Amino acid sequence: MAAFDPWDPAFLADPYPAYAELRRRGRVIHYEPTDQWLVPHHADVSALLRDRRLGRTYLHRYAHDDFGRTPPPAEHEPFHTLNDHGMLDLEPPDHTRIRRLVSKAFTPRTVERLKPYVTKLAGELVDQLVERGGGDLLADVAEPLPVAVIAEMLGIPEADRAPLRPWSAAICGMYELNPSEDTATEAVRASVEFSAYLRELIAARRDEPGDDLISGLIAAHDEGDRLTEQEMISTAVLLLNAGHEATVNATVNGWNTLFHHPGQLAALRTDHSLIPGAVEELMRYDTPLQLFERWVLDEIEVDGVVIPRGSEVALLFGSANHDPAVFADPERLDLGRAENPHISFSAGIHYCIGAPLARIELAASLTALLEKAPTLRLAQEPRRKPNFVIRGLEGLDVEL
Repeated sequence: MAAFDPWDPAFLADPYPAYAELRRRGRVIHYEPTDQWLVPHHADVSALLRDRRLGRTYLHRYAHDDFGRTPPPAEHEPFHTLNDHGMLDLEPPDHTRIRRLVSKAFTPRTVERLKPYVTKLAGELVDQLVERGGGDLLADVAEPLPVAVIAEMLGIPEADRAPLRPWSAAICGMYELNPSEDTATEAVRASVEFSAYLRELIAARRDEPGDDLISGLIAAHDEGDRLTEQEMISTAVLLLNAGHEATVNATVNGWNTLFHHPGQLAALRTDHSLIPGAVEELMRYDTPLQLFERWVLDEIEVDGVVIPRGSEVALLFGSANHDPAVFADPERLDLGRAENPHISFSAGIHYCIGAPLARIELAASLTALLEKAPTLRLAQEPRRKPNFVIRGLEGLDVEL
């Protein structure tokens, strides 16, 4: 029997058999090591993402003690200040207010205007990879593309971008299950450094506004849409982290999947009209964000199981995306899959605001690699990152 164990390298290599076992066991399973209720079925994950009895935070309604939770250690405060003021970890009305402002930068028209820039940059990155005869697809293409795009949108100068990815990686370490004290220390350090940098950038944009998102948030604040400086900082960090982390991992997970399904890769190389569907299927097949957590604000019942207020549920996106009740033959990679209601971008009020941009970036890099590197192949088997929640690779070495 495949066991759900998010710290076991065998599970991390392939968690999908364990998910199948969880789905057979029931609709909700208490998991003692993290004191969470695991939710493995697509219908329940989808419904609970939209259920307002659950929330990303409880602090808009309860103090830690009232909710039966221990406050985080004081030395972790810089991370929590940064994290807790971003819209992903806020609930209405604060979430609504900030998302309304940020969503102006992610309208279909705005995102479509970015397409030539994204396409050009993807082409240049792949050209460089081809000139070298190969390299690390993660470091050479998957990372620099979305980092550059979101940094450009935010107005972060090119000369300042080198620390963005390390800061992001350190902060995102805290989203894993039961993070270690070393992980927390690194996240706090990155939170302090990233916040200090953005505070200086916001001051500079106040003096000299530009045509970028940070200048837009400052202008919205000055026009009466109340947005604190901490909310601006937290929003910028969230957009940088969320705006590239999933795209980076979707790119390398996707290519690793293609290399291990040569028939599907050959079909894609022959017929580029499959690319939009391939983007969706690759995100479903090896989901970059495997789990999303919610706090139970008011008691809920799932399949006769009462989950009390103060509990935490773990919505298993990776399992939902392999649920045979929704996906025909879910363990089969099918780039031409007609019906694909995967849940990789979440759902409800926290649905990924950058999903249209992520799709453009993924399609652009996929197209550039198919067109410019048609003989691309895996140089050696990649190593998985020792992470569960954010699923990715240490690198992806390729050659022509």
